[in-house]
Amino acid sequence: MNHIRAAFAVLLAASVLTGCAKPTYVRGDEVEGFDDQTMGTTFDKRDLDKLMHENLTKFVESGIARQWSTDKSRPILAIYPMANETSEHIGSQLDALMSDIETYMVNTNLVRVVSVERQKQMIREIEKQHGGGFDPNHVAEYNKQLGAQYYITGKVFSSDQAAGGERRVQYFMFMQVIDVATSEVVWQNKAEVTKGIAKI
Repeated sequence: MNHIRAAFAVLLAASVLTGCAKPTYVRGDEVEGFDDQTMGTTFDKRDLDKLMHENLTKFVESGIARQWSTDKSRPILAIYPMANETSEHIGSQLDALMSDIETYMVNTNLVRVVSVERQKQMIREIEKQHGGGFDPNHVAEYNKQLGAQYYITGKVFSSDQAAGGERRVQYFMFMQVIDVATSEVVWQNKAEVTKGIAKI
């Protein structure tokens, strides 16, 4: 593995010096720190993971999570899609995020989690009758079928600014847990990440 990294470092150095070296295909684990480098100002998997983990860490530290831990109630939790309020096409990434949230929540042992696949199946069955895809207005109907007591969902927003040849894009992820019976928001948090083009 070290010889691959060394070879890549040589190629990279050569490309910097000559400015015309041919790009080399690599995997992220072949080049140290490769997955850490941003490739633009768009929202990527690393950004998504960071915001999700920051939000869910805050959830585990919240009052409602401590209550569930103390009384060992382990309520049933459903996980619903996150709304994409950005101008970017990240719908598939947000769909995949549902499985990451499922894994995280299962591992907390605070709740019993309805399978994401079962949820998707139920949503498809209900929306077939209504003629569409996931509709937040039908959450009560989904929860009734799934037996969920709480559900977790959220939204992703962005703010884009440019001036003097520099650009800043801020991404915000709101997550919330809602009581099915009362529609009360029992927990909510916002995490954010900034990307940009700066004159350094």
